[in-house]
Amino acid sequence: MIATGDAVRATPWQRLRAAVTNASRLRGWTIDANDGIIATASLLQGFAGAGAGDRLLLLAATAATIAGGLSAGGAKWAEAAAEREAEQRVAAAEAAELDADLHGEIAELAAHWESKGLSTETAQKVAEELTAHDALAAQLEAEYGIDELMAPAAPIWSGVSAAIAFMLGASIPLLITWLVPVQIEDTVIVVAVIASLVVTSIIAAKAGHLVLRKVLLRSLVVGVGTMAVSYLAGLALF
Repeated sequence: MIATGDAVRATPWQRLRAAVTNASRLRGWTIDANDGIIATASLLQGFAGAGAGDRLLLLAATAATIAGGLSAGGAKWAEAAAEREAEQRVAAAEAAELDADLHGEIAELAAHWESKGLSTETAQKVAEELTAHDALAAQLEAEYGIDELMAPAAPIWSGVSAAIAFMLGASIPLLITWLVPVQIEDTVIVVAVIASLVVTSIIAAKAGHLVLRKVLLRSLVVGVGTMAVSYLAGLALF
């Protein structure tokens, strides 16, 4: 396995802080939160279009938050677990190849670095030094782009964090359904969804160094468009 000494010694708080400051994970969480906002709000708009009463809207919002969160978390866990299993298979195969033909693997690694622009002598030296430091890590990074093997708990963490992010997003229309009078509920939900999508778009754009205008436009088009279609579908079915 690729060495992860610092990660092994890291406390839960340090791991959480590293995850929060990781741009890729932060973007993933904002996407999951947006899914929760849009899915739950759109479901409510569909029910509202069909003339549903306050009690039914409360039930729908609660069910959407719970079921959506569990579904999002389960899907992310399954995806991460499959990725980890693939990494483990690749690592086992590479370890076997290193045991069977170490010199051949070093030559392969040297050819990789030579293809990156290093001279033959330098590539050979780099390959030998990397192999001496961590042979398996060197092979996995060069051949598969794997910088670090996924930890056993990583799939669970991915699933739990996705579920939490989805539910946090879904809690916005859910709380409005619980707290706001039904007469103005639809309007408040639309305004709150737009405001929430603006906030999550800003976070995603900053985390990914993206153009805010484009991120915001995509989020609003999807969010407002989905709510509008759901509302019209409710009207048509009613």
